[in-house]
Amino acid sequence: MPANWGLRVAEVSTVLRAQAEEQAIAKGKTTSLDPVEACWASGHTVQYFFKESDRPQDKDMQSQSSGMGIVLVARKMSHNRFVVCTYLVDFWCLGLKDTIGPRKLNRQDYDDFLEQVYAGSEIPPEEISLDQAQALIYSAIDYAKSLGFKPHRDFAKSEKYLGEWDGQQKLTCGRGGRPCYFSGPYDDSDKIIKTLTEQLGEGNFDHILELDRK
Repeated sequence: MPANWGLRVAEVSTVLRAQAEEQAIAKGKTTSLDPVEACWASGHTVQYFFKESDRPQDKDMQSQSSGMGIVLVARKMSHNRFVVCTYLVDFWCLGLKDTIGPRKLNRQDYDDFLEQVYAGSEIPPEEISLDQAQALIYSAIDYAKSLGFKPHRDFAKSEKYLGEWDGQQKLTCGRGGRPCYFSGPYDDSDKIIKTLTEQLGEGNFDHILELDRK
């Protein structure tokens, strides 16, 4: 005898709805991420970390980037649909300064967004592997945590699109073996320097402030 015999129509609907919800939850727990379409990073970042022969003569990237780069990860949802996340990474000090996404874009919007993200860069972005993208982001985050800084609050929204990092390819961050805080226009510089001083002590880190650059 079918399990639903003896139940009123409303009760059957309730049972079926509950079963559908359980199946949706189970599917959500087991669904894998969409396949990677491409990963990109700022050209100077790729040169420094992954191309030994192309590294600038000053190995601290001082003339290249102020220690920062942008990583972009795009996953393919369907033939013409992509989900895209970007990560602004400070390799010298603060780790993940900003992140955008996930954004769902069609092919044209994705191409336009990719161009906008790296507009104005002196060195064109380069395509990298997902392993390299993970290494860039998580190495910087771990380094920043050791200095007392957390990743940007929106990382909770974009982190899963990186997939699981095995931690094998750990990159060395900092400038010349030391943390170097390069201030940005929206930073609370006093708070950041206070944190560095408390964590490391006076004289154990470098900093370049807005006034120093004028």
